[in-house]
Amino acid sequence: MYKVRTYNAIAKIGLDRFDAEKYSVSAEEEQPDALLLRSHKLAVEELNSELRAIARAGAGVNNVPVDACTERGIVVFNTPGANANSVKELVLTALLLASRDVYGGISYVRSLAEISDEAELNKLVEAEKKRFKGSELVGKTLGVVGLGAIGSLVARAGLDLGMRVVGYDPALSVEAAWRVPAEVGRMENLPSLFSQADFVSLHVPLLPATEGMINAESLAAFKPGSVLLNFARQPIVDTAALGSALASGQVGKYVADFPVPGLIDHERVMLTPHLGASTAEAEENCAVMAADQLMDFLQSGSIRNSVNFPVLSADVSTGFRLAVANRNVPGMLGQMTSVLAERNINVIDLFNKSRDDVAYNLIDLEAAPDQGLIDAICGIEGVINVRQI
Repeated sequence: MYKVRTYNAIAKIGLDRFDAEKYSVSAEEEQPDALLLRSHKLAVEELNSELRAIARAGAGVNNVPVDACTERGIVVFNTPGANANSVKELVLTALLLASRDVYGGISYVRSLAEISDEAELNKLVEAEKKRFKGSELVGKTLGVVGLGAIGSLVARAGLDLGMRVVGYDPALSVEAAWRVPAEVGRMENLPSLFSQADFVSLHVPLLPATEGMINAESLAAFKPGSVLLNFARQPIVDTAALGSALASGQVGKYVADFPVPGLIDHERVMLTPHLGASTAEAEENCAVMAADQLMDFLQSGSIRNSVNFPVLSADVSTGFRLAVANRNVPGMLGQMTSVLAERNINVIDLFNKSRDDVAYNLIDLEAAPDQGLIDAICGIEGVINVRQI
């Protein structure tokens, strides 16, 4: 029986995916085969020797020690796209709040709660409503930085609102490119996008290359008075540089999902408490996707949506399969097949993929492997781990 340890509150619909006859799933599992979590900050010390996989019910994995997992051959999954619609809708909310002073208007009306005379109330409202005058989104330019699962939805929504939409994503995959509407103008670089956009919406992952991407230099290229939306990750924006840009008027407003000291009470800043994926639907979608990916990996060795291992999915052609993780160096596959040949074990199917410094293999055998064979493959220099499916 596989053991899956959970952290945080995982949606029941996801937990119900696990077959009770094959899986023991709880927050108390000892020496688990897999972990299923949301926001729990996982420490390296929590990576037990039997652990083979971690699934994060969400897109970001900055709460998981990915490098340490890779060194141990632990596959880390995320759930890209499962919460995309939830985040898209929050971005649309931010666009509307930034263009129309709805929040200010609501706050003003609440300040009139002690007035009981309806005529007096209406007179005050009519006299003061000009303070909350806004502008329409139609005809404005939306710049989308990152055109993946969320960014492509935001781009499409901007077009539906009558906006001109331009986008930039140097790492756009072929699959992701199919999701981007043809009407989205492709920018060659970020300064070009910033200089044209009335609204800039960030949808890039937090990586060393994107941390502090919005800094003093990039903010200088912004169209004066434009609005910056950050529903990606807080460290992508240099807070000190943003504060200076707000003070100078280079940035007109900042709307983000990440409260930070120094900006919370700024009159032209609106911050929400990390609500991007906080819908019942998103939590359920993420939980189901994470659970399915874990089960597929544990039962067949297949990998989908991993952040540190290559994609490799294959049906089991026999009842005997080995999953082998190894360093991505020359000669590894030959050494493994030599060990099998020495024991007269026939290979029915073999699948091999690599990603950066690691490689992953699914080897279907004609006969059941014994512990001696597994030990022999484990003994090859460069092999990280071997698992019998």
